[in-house]
Amino acid sequence: MKMNLPPLLLVDDERNMRLTLETIMAGRGYEVRSAESAEEALKLLGQNEFFMVITDARLGGISGYELLKTVRTRWPNVPVLMITAYATPKLAVDAIKSGAIDYLAKPFEPDELVHAVGRCAERHRLLQENAALRARAGELYGLDEIIGESAKMKSLRQLIQTVAPTNATVLILGESGTGKELIAGALHCLSQRRNQNYIRINCAAIPETLLESELFGHERGAFTGAMRQKAGRVEEADEGTIFLDEIGDMSRPLQAKLLRFLEDGTFTRVGGNQELKVDVRLIAATNRDIIQAISQNHFREDLFHRLNVVQFQPPPLRERGADILLLAEHFLKHFRVSMNKPVKGISPVAQQKLQAHHWPGNVRELRNAMERAVILELSPEIQTDSLPDFHLETRLRKPDANALGGQTPLEERLANYERDLIVNILEQNHYNLTKSAEQLKISRHALRYRMQRLNVVAADNLDEDNANAPLKQPGA
Repeated sequence: MKMNLPPLLLVDDERNMRLTLETIMAGRGYEVRSAESAEEALKLLGQNEFFMVITDARLGGISGYELLKTVRTRWPNVPVLMITAYATPKLAVDAIKSGAIDYLAKPFEPDELVHAVGRCAERHRLLQENAALRARAGELYGLDEIIGESAKMKSLRQLIQTVAPTNATVLILGESGTGKELIAGALHCLSQRRNQNYIRINCAAIPETLLESELFGHERGAFTGAMRQKAGRVEEADEGTIFLDEIGDMSRPLQAKLLRFLEDGTFTRVGGNQELKVDVRLIAATNRDIIQAISQNHFREDLFHRLNVVQFQPPPLRERGADILLLAEHFLKHFRVSMNKPVKGISPVAQQKLQAHHWPGNVRELRNAMERAVILELSPEIQTDSLPDFHLETRLRKPDANALGGQTPLEERLANYERDLIVNILEQNHYNLTKSAEQLKISRHALRYRMQRLNVVAADNLDEDNANAPLKQPGA
């Protein structure tokens, strides 16, 4: 049986015992290296990788107990199995207290040894898988996954690189689908905590009565069904990062407990009195209008200020211009590989339709649209028929925040409203100018004039009343 494992290190000053143990373990598929002293074993450990050490308790020179202590200090992830012919309960306890993973008394059955080694082999495999998962998580949440070349996205990536190495609390505000979770993950993976746990909780997905227990844990008997003590997610995140998504949906009583936790990292489990403390970096996000939530007394203003050390606001997709096509190409490559479909690109008219849409669901909506298109498309390029008609999505159109507030002049606000209204009607009518003009109660000539004045023009070289003729938006 071939095993994808480093060798195990066998340490015994009796040659016959070394040969016997080597034969047993080699017969089970393990690669074995031997040493006749602790000094030789330490030299080998410094030069090679081993998944475990098997050592006799009594050795000439440094004892097996001293070897155990040194290994635990210098190579804490290498388990040590102790064997001895002078077994007593006290020695067994001392070995386990010193960090031995197991303790076998001579004479022992070969199957006892094989079973103990097998547990260490499984432990090594799990550690390797965990390391691989953490590495993949780092890749998943790298800056390369935050795609976009617009000025706002470049500024966003720069801010992530600046803030990530610090321990600053972060608040991410943005519409659903704008990539808040990607930002949080990148902040963790670029931080000094990247090798520790990254815990994610969606506050809106957990019932209010259970969220406090999920976060801070509970003691046995704290409530009906609490049959045993349970550690909370903040304890799992100790020395790492915790990401609280949709924090705007958290109840005010729990907000008060979170506020205290943010002050010094202390908390108590539900039903408990003992004060516990952890070292956790907290990142929070919400798609709610946080200022409105504060004014309506749904969110604590003091918690907002505590969370708002560094604020991120990922822009909605409709404000990102050419990033729409950049993201569409990215999703196309992903889905054509996963579905094994020969779709190589996006046709010009389909590109224009993508650019004309308002994208109320942001990047998540675009991803879904491209997945649908790759499923349906039978030609080498995505055509408009494979894209959604966006009728329902258009009804979700969000108002332009810049047009509704701030210092925007009245004429610009009116122009923005008129542009949105015309694009909305054109999308409803599949870009048919005649039908759109009739619905707006104006002539087709008047509609064409307004479109030109607002820089909303039908795609070049297409018939005006083609149902698939998409629009060009400003900056597209």
